[in-house]
Amino acid sequence: MVPAAPTTAPSPELAARLAHSPAGPAAPPGPLRARGAWRGGGSARAPPTGQAPGPCRGRGAGGASARVARAATVSSGTARAMASPGFSAPGGVAVVGSGLIGRSWAMLFASAGFSVKLFDIEPRQVTDALVSLRKEMKMLELSGYLKGELGAEEQLSLISGCSDLREAVEGALHVQECVPENLELKRKLFAQLDKIADDHVILSSSSSCLLPSKLFAGLAHVKQCLVAHPVNPPYYVPLVELVPHPETAPATVDRTYALMQRVGQSPVRLLREVDGFALNRLQYAVIAEAWRLVEEGVVSPGDLDLVMSDGLGLRYAFIGPLETMHLNAEGMLSYCDRYSEGMKRVLKTFGPVPEFSGATAEKVHQAMCVKVPDDAEHLAARRAWRDGCLMRLAQLKRQLPQ
Repeated sequence: MVPAAPTTAPSPELAARLAHSPAGPAAPPGPLRARGAWRGGGSARAPPTGQAPGPCRGRGAGGASARVARAATVSSGTARAMASPGFSAPGGVAVVGSGLIGRSWAMLFASAGFSVKLFDIEPRQVTDALVSLRKEMKMLELSGYLKGELGAEEQLSLISGCSDLREAVEGALHVQECVPENLELKRKLFAQLDKIADDHVILSSSSSCLLPSKLFAGLAHVKQCLVAHPVNPPYYVPLVELVPHPETAPATVDRTYALMQRVGQSPVRLLREVDGFALNRLQYAVIAEAWRLVEEGVVSPGDLDLVMSDGLGLRYAFIGPLETMHLNAEGMLSYCDRYSEGMKRVLKTFGPVPEFSGATAEKVHQAMCVKVPDDAEHLAARRAWRDGCLMRLAQLKRQLPQ
């Protein structure tokens, strides 16, 4: 849930453009469609309206009961094809919170054949979420970007709305919390989950920076708790950080790791909690130095972004900073021998943590608005463009040898 990217899926307008664009990619070949790979083709049938939760509807966002039966049959076969340690067959998942992140998680779990109960304290929000999911998934199918082996209708039939937390969690093998990033709100929710959870379900938070030791303190089921932090938008950016509480059982991390792989994500294990986790610590380090370079008049905001988008970012889309070091010399030890003194000299010149305010904030804001005006329409269009790029890049990466 990286704060700089507040969306989870491309707009219907973008998807429609992709569907009719000659540049739109075809579905990858068979072997690449395992574990949540992109799915091509699809139906152009007009979708019915979303179903309201009440409190948990057996018929999901897909509508008719016949589709549920069909999805159960298809997902059973999909489960066997995607068998992995810790999960012999898809089961139930509860997604708590029906906002952008919750909807994206629901899409991911359904793409792998899991039944999903989407809960929100506001029933109307669940209804709206089901309508939104239908539109997005049908458009994804039309444009060839739908993940998984199941069609949009089959995936939608696996997602049901729910307005009762106990019923949402009942029988679930995994609970993914997606409420706003507020410590007290999340603690209150996990206290409720702790009372109704059994000894087997995993209780997972989508928090982007709240420490597990604070989120899960005092819970009876703390061994079953961890943070599974996605990157926004999760449907197109596969990384998930798994951050344990000091008392989290290793089996909890192992099971969640297997589940994330099962739904097509790329999980990474943090061996202990640290403020900001790994992704945001790296992101904030880049942001801080970018800000200092602009603030000190070294480079313009526009050129600074080019340093990443047309420079470092191209490499980092495929390999990380450590492998980059390894390849930029005759191995890591050679790189350290050649460049360590220069790196240390430059690092010593880095300034204090910026305030991210004042004249520099205004300067950067004006430069960004020249490229993307800050009204809702322009921002939404640029986010949709970004997500379309992410979809195509993700599909390209799936087709490349590792």
